[in-house]
Amino acid sequence: MNFQQLRIIRETVRRGFNLTEVANALFTSQSGVSKHIKDLEDELGIELFVRKGKRLLGLTPPGEELVVMVERMLLDAANIKHLAEQYRGRDQGQLTVVTTHTQARYALPKVVAAFKRAYPRVLLKLHQGSPHEIVQMLLDGEADIGVATEALAEVPELASFPYYGWQHAVVVPAGHPLEEAHPLTLEAIATHPLITYHEGFTGRTRIDQTFARAGLTPGVVMSALDADVIKTYVELGLGVGILASMAFNPARDPGLRKLDSDHLFAENVTRIAVRRGHYLRGFAYRFIELCAPELTETVVADAVGGTAG
Repeated sequence: MNFQQLRIIRETVRRGFNLTEVANALFTSQSGVSKHIKDLEDELGIELFVRKGKRLLGLTPPGEELVVMVERMLLDAANIKHLAEQYRGRDQGQLTVVTTHTQARYALPKVVAAFKRAYPRVLLKLHQGSPHEIVQMLLDGEADIGVATEALAEVPELASFPYYGWQHAVVVPAGHPLEEAHPLTLEAIATHPLITYHEGFTGRTRIDQTFARAGLTPGVVMSALDADVIKTYVELGLGVGILASMAFNPARDPGLRKLDSDHLFAENVTRIAVRRGHYLRGFAYRFIELCAPELTETVVADAVGGTAG
C-alpha cells in the first residue's frame, strides 16, 4: 500500500468513478490508475469497487469504509507537512482563503491589510467562488479558511463560526418613486423590476423566502454575482436593487439612494469555516482572530480538533 494508491482511491470517488478524469487530475495514465486500484485490491484481498465490465459504478461496502480511512490518512499526511512548515518558519509560508466576491470586496479588506502588516512574508492567496465551491475547496484541502454566508454551517466535516451579521438593502436611482414610500413595503418593491444576486449567493435564498412568505413573486429581471454589477445596472434605471447593505457607500455611489428597509429583511450571518482535523498554521489562527476577536486560537483549535500553540 502506498500514498499514490490512496490518492487514486480518493480521487476516484471525487470524480464520480471516471478513471479518465482521475488520471488527468493526478497527471498519470488511465491504465496506471487501473493497475494501482487492482494492486491494492489484490493486496487487501477484497474488491473496493462495484464493476460492470471495465467500468466502475460505485463502492462496495468495504470500499465505503476504506474511503473514510483514506481521507483521514491523507489529511494526516498533509497535516504532518504543515506541522513541519510551522516549526521551520512561523512567520512565513502560504495561507489560502476562499470566499465570495461580496466578502472579498467589502468584509475582508481591513482584515487582509492587518494580516499582511503582521505577516509580510506569508503568501496570502485569496480565491473567490460560490459557497459550494468554497465548501469543496475546504474538503479537498485546497483552502485553509472559508468565508461565506451560505452552505458552510450545513457540512458536518467543517467547523464553522459566526463572523458578523448583516441585512439586505434596497437601492434605487436618485429620484425613483420608491423614495416617497414611507414606510417601504415588499408590495411596493414587487411592483418594480428587481436586480439582485444569483441564486445561492449572498443571501439570495433569504430574499426569495421573504417575498414568498408575503405571497409575492417579484420580477427579477437581472441577477449578478457581485454588488458592483448590481449597482451599475440599477443606476442605469433597469430596476430596483437588493444587495448586501455593506456594499452601499454614499460617497462611492452618489447616483444611488439606499432606502430604509431594515424592517423588511431578516439578518444574515456570514461564517468562517475550516475543515475538521485540518492542521492550521499559527498565522491562520491569527487571520481568523483578526476577523472576529472572540475566535481565539484555543476556541478554534478545540472545534477543529487541532492543537493551539
